[in-house]
Amino acid sequence: MSRTRTQSLRWLDSLTSAIFCLPNFVGVVVFVVFPVTASLLLSFCYWRGSRLELDAIRWAGLDNFRQLLGFRTSANGIQLTVGWMWVIGVVALVYLAARRLDAVRRVGQVAAVAGLLILTGGGYLYWCRIIRPEWNDPLFWQAFWNSFVLMTWGVGGRIVLCLAMAMMLNQRLREILVHRTIYFLPTVSSAIALYILWQALYHPDVGVINRSMLQIRDVFNALVACLGGPAQWITARPPNWLGDPTTAKPAFILMGWWQQVGGLTMLLYLAALQGIPEQLYEAADIDGATASRKFWHITWPMISPTTFFIFIMGVVSGFQGGFQQAYIMTRGGPAGSTTTIDYFIYNKAFFENQEMGYASAAAWVLFSVILVLTLINWRYGQRHVHY
Repeated sequence: MSRTRTQSLRWLDSLTSAIFCLPNFVGVVVFVVFPVTASLLLSFCYWRGSRLELDAIRWAGLDNFRQLLGFRTSANGIQLTVGWMWVIGVVALVYLAARRLDAVRRVGQVAAVAGLLILTGGGYLYWCRIIRPEWNDPLFWQAFWNSFVLMTWGVGGRIVLCLAMAMMLNQRLREILVHRTIYFLPTVSSAIALYILWQALYHPDVGVINRSMLQIRDVFNALVACLGGPAQWITARPPNWLGDPTTAKPAFILMGWWQQVGGLTMLLYLAALQGIPEQLYEAADIDGATASRKFWHITWPMISPTTFFIFIMGVVSGFQGGFQQAYIMTRGGPAGSTTTIDYFIYNKAFFENQEMGYASAAAWVLFSVILVLTLINWRYGQRHVHY
């Protein structure tokens, strides 16, 4: 009886656990597993989202990926691409030879691999340029480049500015908690409200930024005129931040820095700085180390795990982000200079002919890029991390 009762209690406990886990499991299956599987299948199909019938879905094979990953090149594009690949191969060989002496023995193997890559790349470009020139989508590569630029500047600026802010807020000062709260407030604010605010700040005529620049220009011209110079020495007008392709991405980068400078990244760095033992700094002071030496030999190595985490998450979020900014502030313009990959996928799936299959293929290309970059960072980035 006791054994039977124990088995019944175990069965009842398992059933209760399964019932409690069922809502979460159903949510994951419905909202994660099913959409991901459906997007993978649709990436190999032609399907216009305006038609919901199953007979509207046609098998496309790899055509969506061929059109996405094709290159639009100039007349000398193939030669230039091959030349750059040769330069990169030579630099890689020199680096390997300088880093490890035994790498010289593998020069032949590396050269063979480089030659194979060159032939493959040149042949593929020839195929896309001559044989099947319709297999290319320059808008996708423009969106990919925009996401790469915003991610690179965003991650670099986030690390530098947030670390500097964390070091400032790590001082033992009165009312330091109030300062930390003030700098963290933009993070808890609505992102949509912040984007609308910055859109107003960037307005070319009534925006605070351009009006301030005009006032500074007028004051400087008046000062020059008082000193006997020309009355209108500076006549240049402030830029149209969101209406000019040359200034749209810098405007997004500056806004992102302001938004992130006191956010979660700063809190991570602040926690990492507070975890550094004070004995290390005391020993450095006894040895007469300067502030820069203490930073590069104590602070930076001790916070390297935090920096490694921030860098990986910044790369992932950088390629996946940018949709809200582009949708609210510029709608991807001007001339596609702020169209990120996620905004490109959104437009293809729900606006431009509602090409669900093509948008799904772009989403899986984005997933592959993020996966490869994350694996590379995880493989080689840990060499510079001190645990």
